[in-house]
Amino acid sequence: MPLVPTGSLVGATARGGICAFNVITLEHAEAIVAGAEAAGLPVILQISENAVKFHGGRIGPIAAAAAAVARTALVDCSLHLDHVESRSLLEEAPQHGFSSVMFDASTLDYDANVAATRSAADFARHHGLWLESELGEVGGKDGAHAPGARTDPAQAARYVAATGVDALAVAVGSSHAMTSRSALLDHSLIAALAEAVPVPLVLHGSSGVGDDELRRAVAGGLRKINVGTALNVAFTGQVRSSIGHHVDPRKYLGPARDAMATTVAHFLKLVSA
Repeated sequence: MPLVPTGSLVGATARGGICAFNVITLEHAEAIVAGAEAAGLPVILQISENAVKFHGGRIGPIAAAAAAVARTALVDCSLHLDHVESRSLLEEAPQHGFSSVMFDASTLDYDANVAATRSAADFARHHGLWLESELGEVGGKDGAHAPGARTDPAQAARYVAATGVDALAVAVGSSHAMTSRSALLDHSLIAALAEAVPVPLVLHGSSGVGDDELRRAVAGGLRKINVGTALNVAFTGQVRSSIGHHVDPRKYLGPARDAMATTVAHFLKLVSA
């Protein structure tokens, strides 16, 4: 199947959410598609700037691999470029099959963030990209999603109007890289943001949020749910269980891929309407 634009997938979630899962290796991409097919639900495969750095700074090979896997899927898939701070990487997105980018200027002060993001949104609009961004009051992607960070609804509305972005990542109590699902979200703030902000809201750091909390968050207005660490927890745990004395990586990568697929299917079913 051809890739579907991310904006179309997010736009179709009027009463539910859609998950975006981080791709680091080919096995991640295969697991994401397998899990989505098992759930019978659409999915977003996303590659972060950090993942591109892991692959030697070359976006082409990992993007081509993820796109190729996605095109074999029996469900709708899109390809998203996540947490991009580099303008040059943003400008590479259209030629590698991405229909959307999360442009991250959250380390900058408010005025500089607005200026950089508005410029990125202009580029995105002229190249058919759906642009997500982040209002980072604390600074840095981890700081902006630290448990104590919160997005102000009025400021978020002004930011969206000033930048012209298509979606906004908000800080409501989740945090990146959590390996336990113990984060408690600010549901009254989610409701206020959903009322104030006219574009879809995105939750980063969703791996650390429990099932009931995620269900409430989606019911309250969050639409794109980003999941990364939960796949790595499943992958690494299964590798530890399976590796034994094997030297053939297929003996432990196969079960690890299956474990990630199970996690993908769980999250997709959890947030769908």
